[in-house]
Amino acid sequence: MKHVVESYENYKEEERLTTNNARRIEFLTTTKVFEEIIPPKSKILDCAAGTGVYAFWLSDKGHEVTATDITPRHVDIIKNIIQEKNYKMKTAVLDATDMSCFEDETFDVVLNMGPFYHLIKESQREKCLRECLRVKKKGGLLLTAYIPRFYVFQCVAISDSNYLDSGLAKQIVETGVLKHDDDKCFWTDTYYSSKNEMEKIYKEHNLEVVDHFAQDGIAPLLAEKVDSWDEKQYATWCDYHYSVCREESVLGASNHVIIVGKK
Repeated sequence: MKHVVESYENYKEEERLTTNNARRIEFLTTTKVFEEIIPPKSKILDCAAGTGVYAFWLSDKGHEVTATDITPRHVDIIKNIIQEKNYKMKTAVLDATDMSCFEDETFDVVLNMGPFYHLIKESQREKCLRECLRVKKKGGLLLTAYIPRFYVFQCVAISDSNYLDSGLAKQIVETGVLKHDDDKCFWTDTYYSSKNEMEKIYKEHNLEVVDHFAQDGIAPLLAEKVDSWDEKQYATWCDYHYSVCREESVLGASNHVIIVGKK
């Protein structure tokens, strides 16, 4: 995970969901789903909290939140906000493949919204999911974010024609794996998945899929257009996206997707 941490240490994650309206759609959609599915006053582990955008939102809604991340810079930012605004939130640097610091069945909800798609080995992903399930209470929710493999090449190639490469396309479609030292690496160590694969993984872990939704759809691909809309136009798009975010075709054509399971 060294290269993943280095990537995030040099990237302003704290600005990712706030720099433009196209990116805000992910936050607006996800928090709307949170309001629908997360029971009041839940005890929540955000095991890849980034700089805490969802963790602080959940805390503001009355939940007891523990926010961890593998990137020290992110945790430092969370600590500063906790101190400045007097949040009652625990935080620490943590690798989500080893959460032995937590006892079994500690949390009502586990947010796995980042680790999964940076684990390029199946054994790592399996270990991460098992840890999430171990610390989750029976009947609680596990939310796992992933990036669809049939979408990502289109997004990258359109954004930068240097990546319009048939070998890269084949690699992503056939393996889902991108490594930091690949000739055409456009990010860092990453694993791209699919709706069918994620539902299969959840089924193998005896998780009932209770929700499956596209966080942002194609908005990041159309950022310039989305950011040109007025408030009413933007609201119309957000309402439309939410109305179709669970459609199978939209799940495969979204920048980020979340699958929710209960066990």
